Amino acid sequence: MSPLRVFIVEDSPVIRQNLAGALEEMAPVRVVGFADSAADAQAALCGRPPPCDLAIVDVILREGTGLDVLRALREQASPVTRVVLTNYALPDVRTHCLALGADRVFDKSVDIDALVDYCNELASKTPDAGLG
Repeated sequence: MSPLRVFIVEDSPVIRQNLAGALEEMAPVRVVGFADSAADAQAALCGRPPPCDLAIVDVILREGTGLDVLRALREQASPVTRVVLTNYALPDVRTHCLALGADRVFDKSVDIDALVDYCNELASKTPDAGLG
């Protein structure tokens, strides 16, 4: 099984690095890129073929929001699996993210293990992950 290619959209360099390290250590994941703004994320993620299998998107970014990123991916009918990882995983935020095409929403403070489990699950269902 090839590693799941992951792109992280997060404005905090510390969180990006810690998240990448944790995912690569605990799941068959290879982090292939980062963005800290909605515009940079859209430029990286909205190409063909997509640069990753999974995009992990924060709601609050340096410029723009993760909602802008989700909206752009939905409008382009991108095949990239999208999850939101945020400190603002309130019911209304979750509902809005899911409506914009997020496959799952995780809370940074309590759901890291669930995110790792989700990455493991995706990798097991995508035996050719990372080959495209």
